[in-house]
Amino acid sequence: MTHLPPGATIRSDAGLYGYERALRRVGIEPIAGVDEAGRGACAGPLVAGACILPAGKAGIVPGLADSKLLTEKARERVYAQVVRRAVAWSVVAIDSEECDRLGMHVANVEALRRAVALLDRRPSYVLTDGFPVDGLEVPGLAVWKGDRVAACIAAASVLAKVTRDRMMVELDATYPAYDFKTHKGYITDVHSAALDRHGPSSVHRMRFVNVRRAAGLECAPDVHNEREHVDPAPAEGPSRRDH
Repeated sequence: MTHLPPGATIRSDAGLYGYERALRRVGIEPIAGVDEAGRGACAGPLVAGACILPAGKAGIVPGLADSKLLTEKARERVYAQVVRRAVAWSVVAIDSEECDRLGMHVANVEALRRAVALLDRRPSYVLTDGFPVDGLEVPGLAVWKGDRVAACIAAASVLAKVTRDRMMVELDATYPAYDFKTHKGYITDVHSAALDRHGPSSVHRMRFVNVRRAAGLECAPDVHNEREHVDPAPAEGPSRRDH
């Protein structure tokens, strides 16, 4: 589904809770939001969160915003509020091996489906961030920059981000050479240097071209050509997207 149901109009000044209010006005409830964290990282799991917030004041989460716009401490505070207030919530992690097997887009869609399926209350409608997700078994809407304009998606983004960050801190204890606790597996200069120095760990994603290069499976780019060549084989380019 690509449009809101008839009658569910949203005012331009509706704010973060406008989508949920519009859907409830036409009798649609409960409403779940779903989002992921870690798609752009070249190491660690991909994590998806799903969340159903209650109607009214109980569903107004203090400080709620897109997880990328919050500090680490603020995310932890919002996470605690979301868990306390949510009608239902879930998180799902897909490890780096499965990400490699499926490819990042397929893994992303699969994680979002699993997160919705794990909710202990079945939603009547699902809001997703950016692109539609087939196979949810209920109607839904893809919302552009959804984690900034829809509360349930923002809540899901916080659940996913905080969960993944905690997992990366745990992985740092096992793989201290990569400093996962700081950059969480995204392509920072520190991570890139560690990857070149030590090669990939078992939690790196081998579909990423920089990881393949560090493993000796990909040729270095031609110094005369600034544009990095990506093999049409299942190698994926690195990203600095921090979420």
